[in-house]
Amino acid sequence: MQVQTPDTKAVVKSALAAVGEIATLPEVTVKIIEVVEDPKGTARDLHEVIKKDPALSAKVLKVVNSAFYGLPGQVASVDRAIVLLGLSAVKNIAIAASISRLFNSAHKSDLFDARELWRHSVAVGVAAKKISQAAGDLAGHEEMFLAGLIHDLGLLIERQAFPDKLNEVVRAKLDTQENFLEIEQRIIGATHQDFGDALTTRWKFPRHLRAAVGFHHNPDDLAAELKRIGMIVHCADVLCCQEGHGFSLTADDAEFTEELLNGVGITVEKLVEVRDNMLPELEEASAMLSPQAD
Repeated sequence: MQVQTPDTKAVVKSALAAVGEIATLPEVTVKIIEVVEDPKGTARDLHEVIKKDPALSAKVLKVVNSAFYGLPGQVASVDRAIVLLGLSAVKNIAIAASISRLFNSAHKSDLFDARELWRHSVAVGVAAKKISQAAGDLAGHEEMFLAGLIHDLGLLIERQAFPDKLNEVVRAKLDTQENFLEIEQRIIGATHQDFGDALTTRWKFPRHLRAAVGFHHNPDDLAAELKRIGMIVHCADVLCCQEGHGFSLTADDAEFTEELLNGVGITVEKLVEVRDNMLPELEEASAMLSPQAD
């Protein structure tokens, strides 16, 4: 059970106060989330927000026209993109575009490369989407992709607030193979789940996305209605760590238990199929959302 002590809460609060820009989501993205989460929000409301940010408008159109979505013909306007994909999908694109810039920060650790974390994050996003599809979910795949993409955001807080301690965590993991979260707790005083939960709460992310960020290593601790998204992201995280997609130390020692597979609603055979068939979509998603791309 993940329980934050007063000391852990103090560490998290101090870190978020120290990291500056990384803890501030662009205003346009905040407004987009507000529109989509508002039961009265419309496609017109969303278009009004996006069109005021030319860079984001261009990014949305680039993503919509990528092979990742496979829409017939070129989509030339944001309002058409919203009609074709829906408010939720465009919200996810906007968040993903905002998130990608965080992986370009100049703060570096000798043993931790944010670009490798980005590779891992995109892979977990793709795997979460494909696991959801393989489990027979008829909708919500894009939400699963976003949940996977943002699951390790807390590591960026650690990289900026505690670069030396993060180096120490990685070194200890490589030397001892101890559980990554236990090492974080011992050396930093909190885990990347704690930092990620605090960050997405500050950003006023929807509850199910905060759950995926704050509990992807222990989805059993989530409320019943949130457990599934946590389990799918956990499953995707373990798969991508085992396959070595990017930074792979956080869940490389976890296993696909019968309880996990049953909770997700997927067989080992289907999971192997996801693993063997995710590369083309991973390449498309990486190109689409590259932190270096506009």
